[in-house]
Amino acid sequence: MKFTALLAAAAVLVPLAPVCAQQPTLEQRVQRIEDDLAIKQVILDYAVRLDARDFDGYVALFAKDGTWQNGNTIKHGRDEIRQMLVGIYGNPQPGAAPNTDSYRIVSNVDVQIDGDHATAHSRQLTIMRGENGSPIPRLSGIYDDEFVREDGAWKILHRIDRTIMPTPAEWQKQMAELRAKQAQK
Repeated sequence: MKFTALLAAAAVLVPLAPVCAQQPTLEQRVQRIEDDLAIKQVILDYAVRLDARDFDGYVALFAKDGTWQNGNTIKHGRDEIRQMLVGIYGNPQPGAAPNTDSYRIVSNVDVQIDGDHATAHSRQLTIMRGENGSPIPRLSGIYDDEFVREDGAWKILHRIDRTIMPTPAEWQKQMAELRAKQAQK
């Protein structure tokens, strides 16, 4: 009787042994949480640094050989990425007033971690100052990211910035019209 009960228990427990053995340790689970939070902070800092026109802080979020891509435009390395920002926004002036013309909201962040590499997908919405000063949603998109742990910190290895609304052609037209209005002032 005892032998039969023992055999029945073994029949139930033996198939579970590999599952139990594969459970992450507490240390591994804590590391996973820390990595997830660190990557989400990089995604948030990307928007914060861009909104603040802190180009040095912005490019420091990228790996040394990191890339930024939107459509056919690809920028390789921190220097090219910084020059892209200067081309769009001009050189930031020390002591200049903070940017009050636009800001970004990042949401729906999904992070997948595999050792010292990770992927993340998130959405962004760019809000810009309208003609009467009211905030107007102007651009929405998706960030598809690859991350790498570099010198102990998570960095963007490759970011694909995909514009969804308006389409890239519609966005370029809107921005050209906005620049023309600003030039008339």
